[in-house]
Formats: sequence, C-alpha cells, structure tokens
Amino acid sequence: MSLFRKTDKIVGDMAIEISRTVRNRIWTLPPLILHPFSDSSGPGRLVESSRASLMLQGLLPTGELSTDELERRLLDGRYCEIRMLFYVGRDLMRWIEQCQEYVDTNVELAEKGYKFQSFAAYLVDHPPAKVVAKLKQWGVADYRAIFQRALALNCILAAVPEREVLSPEFIRHYYRYADHLFLCRQHSTVFPELPAEEFDFDLFASGEYARILSKEWEQ
Repeated sequence: MSLFRKTDKIVGDMAIEISRTVRNRIWTLPPLILHPFSDSSGPGRLVESSRASLMLQGLLPTGELSTDELERRLLDGRYCEIRMLFYVGRDLMRWIEQCQEYVDTNVELAEKGYKFQSFAAYLVDHPPAKVVAKLKQWGVADYRAIFQRALALNCILAAVPEREVLSPEFIRHYYRYADHLFLCRQHSTVFPELPAEEFDFDLFASGEYARILSKEWEQ
C-alpha cells in the first residue's frame, strides 16, 4: 500500500472515529434542584381533601360531615396543591433558564435553536432513567403531571394568589386548566426536541445539594 493510501486510510478512520464520538457524546445539563415546598399542615390537608373527594363521590361514608364541610376540605386541599405546584414550578423554570444559558454559550448547541419548549418537553416526557428512579424513591409516581402542571402555573402566575382571589371552580378543577395551559404554551411555537440519548442531568433535593457543595468546599 502506498504512503498516500495509508494516509487516506488513517484520515478516513479518524473521521469515522470523530463522527462516532460526536454522535455518542452526552451533554450534561445543569442539575435540577428541588426545594421543600410544603408546610407542616400540607400533608394533612391533602389527605383530608382526598378523603373528602371520595366521600362526595359516594365512595366513602360521610359520617356526620355535611356536604359544605366536605366541599371546604376538598377546596382546602386543592389550594394547597396549587401552592406546592407553584413552588415546584419555580425550581423547574429556574432549571430551564440555566439550561438555555448552557446551550447558548456552547457554539455547537446554540445552532440547534433549542427553546423553552424543548427543555420542558424533555423534562416531562424523556427525563433520564436515574431521575425517574430518584423521583419514585421520593414517592413521586406521576412526575409528568406534576412537572407539566407546575410549569403551567408559573406561566400565568408571578406569585401564589390568595385563596380569595381564585374562584371555587378554578380551585376544584385547577389541574385540568393547568394541563391545557401547558399544552397551549408547548404548541405556541415550533421547537426542536432534545434527543434524550444525547443529554443528561442529575436531580437533587436542595438540602442534599447543599451538603455536596459543602463537602467540595472543604476539600
């Protein structure tokens, strides 16, 4: 084999290897940090609300509770859900902003044109398996519904509204409105999807992440 053919073969092999490396590269996005979002009375209200909903549907005995009292408990719990989802959404919005900054400062990724909707779809529909596993460890089964509703509420609310500002109709069925709001924002523009196999990120509770940073600073 001539020197030129050997050189061509080497260059060709290098090009193939570079192509494989680029194709198999994993982009590590900023970590998603979730802060505690419930007060001491939150879990109790949610349980009462769930029981009240079942009673109103005739699936549990009402005992001495009136319909008005059951309605009050149901709405108390739903409003508590709205509050918690709003604060989860703030963390998710912050993460998406950090992801956008990450890709905007990377020449190779910046040209892809990723938008808010790109990261929202990735987070809701195709998060890494390790993130899903961690959420399940925390007792979060339906993370898709939680994430999309949390993002939706943050699209229309700058702060948690007082209970009196919201109508009983909205509080009772907020989750349906939130689901449609999420889809509305996702469909408001054309956006490129993130290839799930090319991206990765970690999930931490705020306290957990603070301990990790503290150990790194001590070293």
